[in-house]
Amino acid sequence: MMHRLEPHPQEWIDRATVINFIFEGRPCRGFGGDTISSALAATLPYLGRSFKYHRPRGILSFANHDSNTLFQVDGVPNVRGDVTLLREGMRVAAINTFGGLEGDKARILDRFARFLPVGFYYKAFHSKRLFPRWERMFRVITGLGAVTLGAERRLTPKRYGFCDVLVIGGGPSGLAAALEAAAAGAHVGLVDEAFRLGGSGADGEYESLRALTDAVSRSPRITVFAATVAAGYYADHWVALAEPTRMTKMRAKAVVFATGAIEQPAVFRNNDLPGVLLASGARRLLRRYRIAPGRRVVMVAANLEAYSVCLDLHAQGVQVAAIVELRRPPFDHSEAARGCAKAGITIIPGSAPYEAIAGADGAVAALAIAPLDASGGIQPAKPRRIDCDAVLMSVGWAAATQLYQQAGGSTRFSEELQQFIPEEVQPQGIFAAGRMNGVYDFEARVADGKRAGSQAAAHAGFGAPSNAPIARGPRCPSHRFPIIDHPLAKNFVDFDEDLQVKDLTNAAQEGFDSSELLKRYSTVGMGPSQGKHSNMNALRILARVRGSTIEQLGLTTSRPMYHPVPLKLLAGRSFNIERRTPIDGEHRALGAVWMPAGNWRRPEYYAVSGETRAESIEAEVRAVRTGVGLIDVGTLGKIEIHGPQAGLFLDRVYAGKYSDMKVGSTRYGLMLDEAGVIIDDGVIARLTAETFYFTTTTGGSATVFRELLRLNALWGLDCALVNVTGHRAAFNFAGPLCRDILQSLTDADLGESAFPFLGVRSARVAGVDVRLMRVGFVGELGYEIHVPAGGACAVWQALHQAGLPRGLRAFGVEAQRVLRLEKGHLIVGQDTDGLTDPFEANARWAVNLNKPYFVGQRSLKILAKRGPRQKLVGFEIPDPKRLPKESHLVIEKGEIAGRVTSVVHSRTLNKTIGLAMLAPRLAEVGGEIRIRADHGEMLAARVAATPFYDPQNLRQRAGVGA
Repeated sequence: MMHRLEPHPQEWIDRATVINFIFEGRPCRGFGGDTISSALAATLPYLGRSFKYHRPRGILSFANHDSNTLFQVDGVPNVRGDVTLLREGMRVAAINTFGGLEGDKARILDRFARFLPVGFYYKAFHSKRLFPRWERMFRVITGLGAVTLGAERRLTPKRYGFCDVLVIGGGPSGLAAALEAAAAGAHVGLVDEAFRLGGSGADGEYESLRALTDAVSRSPRITVFAATVAAGYYADHWVALAEPTRMTKMRAKAVVFATGAIEQPAVFRNNDLPGVLLASGARRLLRRYRIAPGRRVVMVAANLEAYSVCLDLHAQGVQVAAIVELRRPPFDHSEAARGCAKAGITIIPGSAPYEAIAGADGAVAALAIAPLDASGGIQPAKPRRIDCDAVLMSVGWAAATQLYQQAGGSTRFSEELQQFIPEEVQPQGIFAAGRMNGVYDFEARVADGKRAGSQAAAHAGFGAPSNAPIARGPRCPSHRFPIIDHPLAKNFVDFDEDLQVKDLTNAAQEGFDSSELLKRYSTVGMGPSQGKHSNMNALRILARVRGSTIEQLGLTTSRPMYHPVPLKLLAGRSFNIERRTPIDGEHRALGAVWMPAGNWRRPEYYAVSGETRAESIEAEVRAVRTGVGLIDVGTLGKIEIHGPQAGLFLDRVYAGKYSDMKVGSTRYGLMLDEAGVIIDDGVIARLTAETFYFTTTTGGSATVFRELLRLNALWGLDCALVNVTGHRAAFNFAGPLCRDILQSLTDADLGESAFPFLGVRSARVAGVDVRLMRVGFVGELGYEIHVPAGGACAVWQALHQAGLPRGLRAFGVEAQRVLRLEKGHLIVGQDTDGLTDPFEANARWAVNLNKPYFVGQRSLKILAKRGPRQKLVGFEIPDPKRLPKESHLVIEKGEIAGRVTSVVHSRTLNKTIGLAMLAPRLAEVGGEIRIRADHGEMLAARVAATPFYDPQNLRQRAGVGA
């Protein structure tokens, strides 16, 4: 049984930090740095149950490459125990059980295995009359973890990343490739699944690996992505990086695949018993977490790595009872093999495991071995029993070429290496290195990494490429056929799907005799590990059945995702280029708490020491209402239109009239589609007789501009459009004191007669040419200041410094939403949806139906005759403690009669206010409505007139209160 060894300076755990957690109701302990698997392995004989037969299963790879160590953690299903760090109080349970790990009632299925061959459900249950019954039964007993409503639901951020060279794999070849590319001048991204770079390494490699990892950490040109899976490759060197808390879409000029090789299991009876694991997994447990696989182990060997692991175990006091060597002499005369012989470890050549024998606890207690004959067949008449509590397997490797194949790379099967390796000619910008290339010796892997890194850097435009050849060496790391038949079966090829040798041979004999058909009929390689441990052995079995070569069969198609990815990394907002305004650094210095708005990031509010989120937002609102506030609105779309027919063009695309505007004035505009539905809004300013400047919503700028270009091309009017969204910043400087403060910074006359409400002026502020628009989205005296991006910081800083002595506060999106809701202003896309027209949005005043034409006019005339289906109205709830949420439903006589679109508690008004889309019969001011809140609670509300605050609009029109 596995057990924890004495501390070692190189271990990954912190024994001074004890972590307590719960496993299926029983208290357990681990250490800081432990994963779920390592902590449980030190105390439990097995960690899970198999998918089909519910057989007990323990650690196999300890590399996040198999389904044996998936868990339900705090309600979240299928958490990967090999790579999930232990947390205090974590509640863990095995998946795929009925009654828990030990008392799983479904374990009886193992006794019926002979009656459940692959594909049995296709034949036994496919009847029109009975299938619905069988389907319900299968839905209950299949699947892995359970989806629960109580699990934590958290959307994770997504981002774009860019580098010159992306290196996937942090082993010796990947480290060397990254360093070589960085030395050539390239900016390098280095990705590895493990928490730390370098792998476990043999004793002789440790210092060399440490030198490489130290050099990587010192390099300013290398960015390391640890505990990160390169999950998929897409066109033009886009690689999806699944980090623990986010998804990064990385684009590189060149990619180096140093993805290594995945150790393959030997196939023999009961090779899935707890305690039977891969030698590489045992080494990871030993080196990183100081867990020995057992006290007396047997090694099944067919390569040099087996002997190296045996020496590691022997040095830590673990007894190696025997090395069962599949090959016949001469096989290895390496230093490791000689070291094992010198240590007195028995080596049994020309033999194979015949059967693992279970003990009382269900884990391995002995291994029966038998000689191999000249043809590679077993001689079961002469079995030999070796008592042990662990069986390690080191018989071969499968190159991790999945991502390389997704990149368009092709492979060939090497009979000498017994693995697939990349073809000599590779796609542009794609390079392979290390074990994936068939290079296994340490120094050769480092040299191959340098070669690939140099070539990748040269492709990206840095330095000259290396012409060094690939030095694969003479040794064969994999056995040709590590598969031992047994008359009683239970010799598993695919541990995810409980597939045995007979399942694959039967499938091939039934005609599913190509690698692709075999996969689909038998489901080999379709479980959580995606065939990482089963595909090569399945190909070997299929090749023997057909009498063909592995090269003729070929690998199955590799598609993203290469590795299972949590849905939380894919859920929520899609990938968008995150845009930042020119004063992003100013926000950061003021303590901005960020939120996404369209594809921009904006301050939600500004965190102030000693204030809660709610208190900060309330203080920002109060500053605007009583003094002065400053907000960055540079995310608004900003478009200029020039030409003699610019006014006519705007008349056609907006519902209002704009060709009759006076120079120096502004007007609100609604944009509709052909169905009369509101799609955008903004402010239109007339700068000259032939020049207009107008804004769009933050999220609609790109879409609106494309549509305007299309319409301009269609109509052929004499005007031209320019998108200046990225060229201009914009600020809203608002509050009773804003005029006095701004006047001290500008040469423009801001007096009421010289610059009235809804005016626009060109001026200089803090020495920078700007456009001032006197508009009032927040309901106070205010100025929108539109400034060239290069002068944005200077103007912001001048406004901020001038306002600080008068109590100025920068305010964010949340405060702006409170302020606009107090004025009853709608937000397109929040208070409207894809069916809302201006009549329903209470915006009839913004529509001029007497114009000759505008987009959506014909539909609006029809809608005007029909009457609105719903109306946007204000509502208020006097009780300040009662706050429904957006999208909560309005209920009348048990039926849905509307929905809440916006709601907030207003400290200014001391009541809850909001907007709701209601059935017209409920939209009369003063009427009572009922809103269904959380847990079915019904809240009483009253339909109210808008604006809620300053209904005569005196404060923004004339600066009353200044």
